[in-house]
Amino acid sequence: MLDPGVARRLAADPRRIVVTGAGGWLGLCTLQDLVLALGDQFGDRVVCVGSSRRMLTLEDGRPIEQIALDDIGQLPKRPTMVLHFAFLTKDRAVEMSEADYRQANARISQTVAEKLERIGADAIFVASSGAAYRARDLTAAPEMRLYGELKEADEDRFAAWAQAHGTRAVIARVFNVSGPYINKHQAYALASFILDGLAGRPITVRAPRSVVRGYVAISELMSLALAEVMAAPDGVSRFDSGGLPLELGDVAHVVAAQVPGAQVTRADVVESVPDVYHGDPQAYAAMLSRHHIPATALDAQIAKTIDYLRRQQ
Repeated sequence: MLDPGVARRLAADPRRIVVTGAGGWLGLCTLQDLVLALGDQFGDRVVCVGSSRRMLTLEDGRPIEQIALDDIGQLPKRPTMVLHFAFLTKDRAVEMSEADYRQANARISQTVAEKLERIGADAIFVASSGAAYRARDLTAAPEMRLYGELKEADEDRFAAWAQAHGTRAVIARVFNVSGPYINKHQAYALASFILDGLAGRPITVRAPRSVVRGYVAISELMSLALAEVMAAPDGVSRFDSGGLPLELGDVAHVVAAQVPGAQVTRADVVESVPDVYHGDPQAYAAMLSRHHIPATALDAQIAKTIDYLRRQQ
């Protein structure tokens, strides 16, 4: 659920909200929050965009029509904020050739950028990735560098649009998130921990090095993003997601504390170089404070994620 103050301001803001990549984890969770925030306004104000025309279904069974990305330019022109989640993620960089991966993401980005003026957009939120910091990191995996490079290019494209048109762009480099609609369960440590615990299996951290992550709830992240979008009519705002940095063994114990009988096994840490992937928690906390948005504690984040995954079983 969005922060109540942000939800009230959003309900009073007359702009249409176009959500690209609506069928992904962040997209679906945000749609659920928009339903709660907008109530009867939702049908008139929210447009979902994805790779193809289809029906999306929220957890409560609510059907929502999604239009194809190629049809975005057919939307009637009216004041619009865009929530841009559409992107082929790092796992696809492994599955596809580099050329195909570059071409597919360039097409998504270009299609959205070229239609912003036509549909009346005056603000965009871009969900980038902490991987953008790894774009030129030769120690990072090739797929991480490629993903990061293209995310950085996406940031630059939409920041330039805002600067050229006197509009608003808010760009968040997202590191680790929690919450309902979590997908790709084996790709995300948090989902894997929860599912192992719920199944009665030991929650196991196998990494031979220290792995440090900082989690934020999607609803909290989007509350901050929407507050920043509505904070000014123009300009570019950038921030990183934050969250309390914890070693994954400690995260596993927070999960286990909420799953009766769950046990944690942490492999020995034998490598000296840690795997650290999180934003600046102090800067993020300061932004939350400026907008009077309370942070969601990790145990509360995990409780909501557990509840969602339990309901899916």
